Amino acid sequence: MLYAIANPAAGSGLGKKLGLALHQALEEKHIPHVVEETTSPGHATSLARQAAAQGADTVLSVGGDGTALEVARGLLGTSCALGLIPAGTGNDFRKTLGISKETDKALETVLKKPALPTDAGLINDDLFLNEIGTGFDVAVLDYAVKAKKYCRGLLPYLAGVICALFRFRPIPVTFRIDDGPEEKQDLFVIAAANGGIIGGGIVIAPDARADDGLLDIIIVDKIKWYQLPLRLVGLLQGKILSFPETRFVRAKKLSFSSPGMRLNVDGEIVSADTARVEILPGALKIHR
Repeated sequence: MLYAIANPAAGSGLGKKLGLALHQALEEKHIPHVVEETTSPGHATSLARQAAAQGADTVLSVGGDGTALEVARGLLGTSCALGLIPAGTGNDFRKTLGISKETDKALETVLKKPALPTDAGLINDDLFLNEIGTGFDVAVLDYAVKAKKYCRGLLPYLAGVICALFRFRPIPVTFRIDDGPEEKQDLFVIAAANGGIIGGGIVIAPDARADDGLLDIIIVDKIKWYQLPLRLVGLLQGKILSFPETRFVRAKKLSFSSPGMRLNVDGEIVSADTARVEILPGALKIHR
């Protein structure tokens, strides 16, 4: 049985429309299903946990990356699979998994392709799917939230990138990769990626795979002000790993701290002075 969880607020109401369309499509296919709408933050997690307990084979997340994360948190530790029906602004994690943004094709993926073991990550004991980080990407999100009042799609994130490039200042970070030595540095970005794309289409980890049991760690040193326009072009072209300021490594764990730190966790901002990150190999089953 399929259990769909639709976020009616996702994509400025697209989540509600797709929830209704999904119900109709499954009715026509004579597939037993339930479609529920979320009513508040965190509701998708409790609905997913309930669906798994009731014996659902697959739970569909109808929304953006935030909805998918909430559903995944409810399914962690169960045998129930996750299916993604994109309806949000960015829908970044589905790009790494190769899932279509078109509803009918995404549904066909769920109905015809198996649910495969897929990695997830932990940040301070909370699940994440795509990417966590601090520094520049947090500033981008801050500006993007303001820009969403005036435009949609990738444009708010592009506006966020441009604003952040000229206003963000590197932050002091103490970090350790796996069980290596502790390091201290003023950084532009420190991020741990399970998926490769953030911000509606910005490639932060070009070679990231969600089934290799490793995090892609990206650490970007201070960038000189006159190099910022060139780095912006490179970032939008997916060339962040070629920057001379970039350090890249694959690892199972990352810890880092900075006073008053704010973290980007799959597109949501949370506050924490310390971040303890680790990969959970094959923790979820996702149709892809």
